[in-house]
Amino acid sequence: MKNNIYDNYCEITFDSKSENEGFARVVAASFCTGLDPTLEEISDIKTAVSEAVTNAIVHGYNNGPGEISMKCMILDGIFTVIVHDDGVGIDNIHRAMEPLFTTKPEMERSGMGFSFMEAFMDELKVESAKNKGTTITMKKRIGAQV
Repeated sequence: MKNNIYDNYCEITFDSKSENEGFARVVAASFCTGLDPTLEEISDIKTAVSEAVTNAIVHGYNNGPGEISMKCMILDGIFTVIVHDDGVGIDNIHRAMEPLFTTKPEMERSGMGFSFMEAFMDELKVESAKNKGTTITMKKRIGAQV
């Protein structure tokens, strides 16, 4: 539900299909253009969103059917994106966030998704419960740093 304190807000829901990862990237990048981001900032956002959505598809729903929701918000020059799935959840968030850890080595997963999200965004918060899904909240300040 929209919170009226934001300068701008959007929410979309899409199927858990690999082709929708690119769609989510474009939506997030396009949404933040009103803040006049640099190409590097846009690239960072697209990479982080790609990782979050791919995690929902591959790990949350095990490449099966499901829905992913994405909320984008802007407030005072800070872009926030929340990616949520109602999938299997994460047993141990701390372990899952360790670089190179993967639950799907047979799929040649690198285990760097959360590391990329942390590196490209200013803040990362992961909330999850077994069989109740995962919510990833990421924030990035757009524009000159003082």
